[in-house]
Amino acid sequence: MRNLPDPNIVARIAQILRRACRLLFITGAGISADSGLPTYRGIGGLYNNQLTADQVPIEIALSGAMLAANPAITWRYLHQIEETCRGAQFNDAHAIIAQWQEQFEVWVLSQNIDGFHRAAGSCNLIEIHGDIHDLFCTRCAYEASVPDYAGLTLPPACPRCHALVRPRVVLFGETLPPGAIVQLYQELDRGFDLVFSIGTTSVFPYIAGPVMQASQMGVPTVEINPANTNVTDFVDYKLTAGAAVSLRAIREAYLKASTRQRSRGVGASRPEAIVVPDPAKAEALDSRQPPKISRALASSSSISRSASVQSWASLPPVKLRFSAL
Repeated sequence: MRNLPDPNIVARIAQILRRACRLLFITGAGISADSGLPTYRGIGGLYNNQLTADQVPIEIALSGAMLAANPAITWRYLHQIEETCRGAQFNDAHAIIAQWQEQFEVWVLSQNIDGFHRAAGSCNLIEIHGDIHDLFCTRCAYEASVPDYAGLTLPPACPRCHALVRPRVVLFGETLPPGAIVQLYQELDRGFDLVFSIGTTSVFPYIAGPVMQASQMGVPTVEINPANTNVTDFVDYKLTAGAAVSLRAIREAYLKASTRQRSRGVGASRPEAIVVPDPAKAEALDSRQPPKISRALASSSSISRSASVQSWASLPPVKLRFSAL
């Protein structure tokens, strides 16, 4: 039997949600688990502490260096990842986040390359890792978008100049797309009222950084993940259930709370007090000016569970590393 979200925690999150304006959702492979896609690390992860069939870690197989040295290996695992997405569709978790655009200003920072957030209707979307279906030539200006890799000869060659074709995703060791980073910094500078981390182990600083910076700034934080991660010790609320069941529960609690308020005839008066762990967080929310989250969250160093919140504030903006997973 799957874990169900704690109703007491769900109720508290719903109360905070009623007072929020700007929401940030940071999502990883776990949010697509209910669509039938495997996660890549964590519980049931496809590559969790295992070598690939080529006897190298997935981080090596899906690296820029491997693509240059032996593109057949990199394309083998790109094809495997795309094949797991083939025929799948977005689930309730993606849909609820998109639907909340009607009540809130919602931003999504997604590590996923499956395209489900966009298909569900999310507009303010930072696809930090690209889209596996977008291809381009490594030599000429050729580019294409394909529904899947079923008809590709691997590794694919450019139909114009016969050079290697690759997907428009960032592999291990490669830098993140500058446009996405600029957009992320701009939105963090504007601030958020509530930050969610959903279905990600948060191994990379630019994914864990916004959560930890939010915690430091007094912004309420929520993690939805069956397993403990690199940000678990820093979030205010932890739901150890799946993404879809958790967001359905939060949506239901939010709607019930809103209905109760309307039935009381409260009108334009302020809603009931928020239950949050720290009075400073309530003060930050009550100001209606979301605290800004520092952009000093980018680092090529690895995250450790012992990292302090203070250490994140001093991280210099250097070359970013990321996983296409």
